[in-house]
Amino acid sequence: MPQLDLDRISRAFGAVQALNGVSLSLRSGEVHALMGENGAGKSTLIRLLAGLDRPDGGQITISATATHGLTPAQSKASGLRFIHQELHPVPGLSVAENMHLDLPYPKRFGLVDWAALNRAARKALDRLGLGSLDPRTPMTALGSGDQMLVRIAATLVGGDGTPPWLYVMDEPTAALTTAESERLFEVIAGLVRQGAGVLYVSHRMPEVVRLADRVTVLRDGEVVSSRPLSETSASQIIEEMTGRQLDAIFPPRPTDKTVGPMVLRIAGLAAGRLKSATFDLRAGEVLGVAGIAGSGRGALLQAILGAIPRQVGQATLGGQPLRSSPVGTWAQGIAYVPRERRSEGLMLRRSIAETIVLPHLGALARAALFLNPTRQRQVAKERGAEVLLKARSVQQACQDLSGGNQQKVMFARALAGTPRVLLLDEPTRGVDIGARVEIYRLIGQLREAGLAVILASSDLPELIGLSTRIAVMRDGHLAEILPADGLTEARLLSRFYHRHQEESLSA
Repeated sequence: MPQLDLDRISRAFGAVQALNGVSLSLRSGEVHALMGENGAGKSTLIRLLAGLDRPDGGQITISATATHGLTPAQSKASGLRFIHQELHPVPGLSVAENMHLDLPYPKRFGLVDWAALNRAARKALDRLGLGSLDPRTPMTALGSGDQMLVRIAATLVGGDGTPPWLYVMDEPTAALTTAESERLFEVIAGLVRQGAGVLYVSHRMPEVVRLADRVTVLRDGEVVSSRPLSETSASQIIEEMTGRQLDAIFPPRPTDKTVGPMVLRIAGLAAGRLKSATFDLRAGEVLGVAGIAGSGRGALLQAILGAIPRQVGQATLGGQPLRSSPVGTWAQGIAYVPRERRSEGLMLRRSIAETIVLPHLGALARAALFLNPTRQRQVAKERGAEVLLKARSVQQACQDLSGGNQQKVMFARALAGTPRVLLLDEPTRGVDIGARVEIYRLIGQLREAGLAVILASSDLPELIGLSTRIAVMRDGHLAEILPADGLTEARLLSRFYHRHQEESLSA
């Protein structure tokens, strides 16, 4: 069976030693999880396997053939395939056309043989059990999950050269819903049954525990451990990744005695996909928002922010009606951390300071007319320190930061205006466990300082661990609000599907 061995691989970028004597083995027929915080060396290792970089030292052996480095063509010819969280499909083309992007189209009489093109795509999709996907469907009609599956199926099109046997998946579920992730996991299981191996890179510990046969932990470019999953535990993996013990991932839960007066009141609110929502939010409280994809989680936050027009109902902050636009609600004391930080929040090519102060320029201007760059940089430094931002300076471009630090910039931006209510949409999406714990602690500190928080998340442990109460969304309606204390993931999940059996709550 095919096997890939890395023997004492090293790679430096200037004075930074990205990998230092890394050795590990990747085998067909198993899922090998690669764990580590941002900066641990995971991305560098993947680039070496893809042939995008060459190691400074060490040896790569694939099925008994040794080399000191790979080119992209050699990597592909050796049966390696790479699936990234950012897929970059061509939306105007069909599924079949996207699956043939790096292959010649079949032709007949000098013209594209569309029937043959679709048959080849259909055959590859069927191999992964994706018979419900029509190869003629435009990619624009597919969600992120199906686009991910199409990308995997594309590796099976064409019979030339070595068939793919090792799939390197880098944060493949970062942009997927729970249901889409489940479909991906089924496909991974099918690939393994067919003899393929998977190098699985993820910050989501439950996924690793569920999927992996073996786990390798990197820290500061070195292998800390590499062992079967059965010989370790989630807590041990976290400690090895971070180099410290994590006695409690989540901050202490607030009690009725520690929360303050009512700050936000929502009554019969409807806006876009949000059909109805009614609740009160108190200072020092974290209200979780849960539900399946399309249930209205994000729409609730956007309606409060004023990003989508409110159709009916009332929304008041401190007894005053909420304004109807994000500019107005930010000025009133509503702050927002979006779900998609790169496309909805960050100015990637601009500096950290410019991004942090963007919603607050009016308050930071001199005489309400002229920008004050010195004051802007000072605010960015202060808020960056508050969220434990790691950067060379606030003049550094946002695109040069890790995912965790980019998310901290979003928190710093939200806090720069001293808000009363903080809206968080998937606040730890795509960040490593170390940054995740720091964000959890920050949320706990903000809550203790009297800030009211609304947290929409698809991460059930996160919701239960951080929230005081959890609002369950169904089909655009805020259906019920549950106390988080004592709630289990299974019991919370059961509420998503309107299961009102008494035993589901008492189990």
